[in-house]
Amino acid sequence: MSNQKRIILYHVIFWLGYFTFNSVRWGHYFSDYIYSIKSNLVEFPIHIVLVYFHLYWLVPKLLTTKKYVWYGVGIFSATLIMSLVKIILTYYLVTTDIWPESAYKETNLFGISYLLSVFVGELYIVGLTAAIKFTIDRIRERDAQRELEKNSLETELAYLKSQIQPHFFFNTLNSLYALTLDKSELAPNTILKLSNMMSFVIYRAKANVVSLMETVTHMKNYIELEKIRFGDKLNVDLQISGQLEGQIPPLILSPFLENSIKHGEKSEDGSLDIQIQLDVSDANILHFQISNQTKTIDDSTAVKQLNGNEGIGLTNTIRRLKLLYQDEYDLKIDDSNGKYRVDLKIPLNPKML
Repeated sequence: MSNQKRIILYHVIFWLGYFTFNSVRWGHYFSDYIYSIKSNLVEFPIHIVLVYFHLYWLVPKLLTTKKYVWYGVGIFSATLIMSLVKIILTYYLVTTDIWPESAYKETNLFGISYLLSVFVGELYIVGLTAAIKFTIDRIRERDAQRELEKNSLETELAYLKSQIQPHFFFNTLNSLYALTLDKSELAPNTILKLSNMMSFVIYRAKANVVSLMETVTHMKNYIELEKIRFGDKLNVDLQISGQLEGQIPPLILSPFLENSIKHGEKSEDGSLDIQIQLDVSDANILHFQISNQTKTIDDSTAVKQLNGNEGIGLTNTIRRLKLLYQDEYDLKIDDSNGKYRVDLKIPLNPKML
């Protein structure tokens, strides 16, 4: 069962349970279960509309954005309107006996005491459901944070094993040695890139977030160092649009780049073509795409890695995406038409960090 279906099931169970409890409670109070059921059948749709309007519109649009005055106006107005709707529907669909729950006889359909009683009742269910949701969200956030903290060291070590492998340094150092023998002008710049890359991985990767500019610089250094090894056979088309502003978790994009280079299939002339697009034009959203030539799905090591069968770095990266962004990220893997493509959208400045 998917997570969304599970959530819907929990909501259905809650409302059925609460409806049953309310019907039995008031049925016992009035010694009239038929009246209680009819009354609850009228008021529960009103409860549901008001609750979900509050939780999924007022809270995210006004409360979480600290528009407290407008939130107060919104919750008061919505509760008052739904209270009036309940009073009218109860009168015409259930009983013309106004406010039978009252200890005294009410003759005014919109009497202040009656309206206030209904208003408080609606406000009660709004508060109850809000408390339940906020508690559940807090528990989930706490558990995710604990798992993230527990996984941080594992992720760091796994990344050091998957990306900064000895063969990568040996290949780079061998290339650097050859450059020094030839007294190439590229040697100092290569040393600088390798130093910057090591510094980023060893020190900056321990931070919760790094700037998008740092991430792009790290990726460029990695590409340049791999070009020393592959020479002109490695062709990387890196296109960037928008402002490189905002922050993302460190090393969240790197495994996809490494995977494309390590497992990309060379063309007939022996070249390896990688296409990278990084777009930050959409508000607070980073859109990252990378593609290369690949083998068929049955023979693709890259696809197996992303499916979690192998590849510590990518497995941990996907795990980190789920922990950090939960349902707010979008990752698509496409290996059709002879290409292997990763399409990732993540918010900048993640809330979990």
